[in-house]
Amino acid sequence: MSEGGGPWNVRDHEPARPPGARRRRALWILALLAILGGVRLLFAAFPGAVSSPEDWAWVAWGVLLMAMLSTSLLSRGVRWSQAARHAGIWAGIVAVLVLGVTYRSELSGVGQRVRMQFSSSYPVAVSPQELVVTQGDEGGFFVMGKVNGQLVRFLVDTGASDTVLSPADAKRLGVDLDALSFDKTAETANGTGYGAAFTADSLAVGSIGFSDMPLVINQAPMSSSLLGMSFLRRLESFQVKGDKLYLKSRD
Repeated sequence: MSEGGGPWNVRDHEPARPPGARRRRALWILALLAILGGVRLLFAAFPGAVSSPEDWAWVAWGVLLMAMLSTSLLSRGVRWSQAARHAGIWAGIVAVLVLGVTYRSELSGVGQRVRMQFSSSYPVAVSPQELVVTQGDEGGFFVMGKVNGQLVRFLVDTGASDTVLSPADAKRLGVDLDALSFDKTAETANGTGYGAAFTADSLAVGSIGFSDMPLVINQAPMSSSLLGMSFLRRLESFQVKGDKLYLKSRD
């Protein structure tokens, strides 16, 4: 039998790698080099911008994401028009992330400001020591505070010498109303009112808070608890400008 052919002399051989695969791999390597080059240019353009571990984490995440996306160049049948569209979308996402990191301090209060527009009771910090409250539709200034860590909606009342909890709010805080002695009297628009002394572990409005805060729990039902002068006197200042109430804490 001849040595050159026949079914018994089939030689094992590795199929040649198609030239398209080599081109795709070369394009992928070029894409990785472009990503690294772009990162280097950003470092050169913004020296010192990346300094904290959080900044480095953002950079590493961005590079890893772009490297993962670039692996699509290794697949067969790449539709370049679709790939360009997807690249544009991801470029927009990366640009938004870059802007978010760059202006993260300016954007930190956006959520609070949006919430204030929908609910004027939530105070917004305009500085580390100052809060602003927007006037409500009823004409008064309502503010969300926390008594012993629980939310309570107060009406700011400069005519009230005490900070007064409604019996409903006090009960919600877990106070046993039957164990209180309502022996404090106060003159109100509806006549003489009775209340019980109560000391809260904490009372906070936004970033302004006090511990061991003396309060009064009213005996009769109230439409809202009152934030009175016992709280306001502890501030450095409080003033109304237009439809805004500004509360400033002491140093």
